[in-house]
Amino acid sequence: MNPAVVVNQMMENDLFSQWLGIMVIEVKEGFSKIKMTVRKEMVNGFGITHGGIAFSLADSAFAFACNNRNNLSVALDTSINFTKPVHVGDELFAEAREIHNGRTTGLYHINIHNQHNHLVAVFKGTCFRTGKPLVK
Repeated sequence: MNPAVVVNQMMENDLFSQWLGIMVIEVKEGFSKIKMTVRKEMVNGFGITHGGIAFSLADSAFAFACNNRNNLSVALDTSINFTKPVHVGDELFAEAREIHNGRTTGLYHINIHNQHNHLVAVFKGTCFRTGKPLVK
């Protein structure tokens, strides 16, 4: 099945990614690139973007990359490192790359850059593959 078809169906049902304002730029097997713009309601008490926003963007890129072969996959383990602050108005790009595609697990690295191509976060995710199709 075409990876874009799978991701398009995922986006139709993913109200949180829609709320974030995520736009899919590119998908291919084991890969996704998405973007979003940070809004004022995404800022924490320190005046910078809440870490959960960058995490959520990376998590969506992770989900699109590990599910786009139409094999329902869920997160087993994730982690994130923040390298630079993110501010209102920043445009963030998350690029998920497959490191390992096993029968029951997959490993992905996701880099998040801002509009100036500065690395703002690095995310790593391991998924479990259920063997069930997402799109029937």
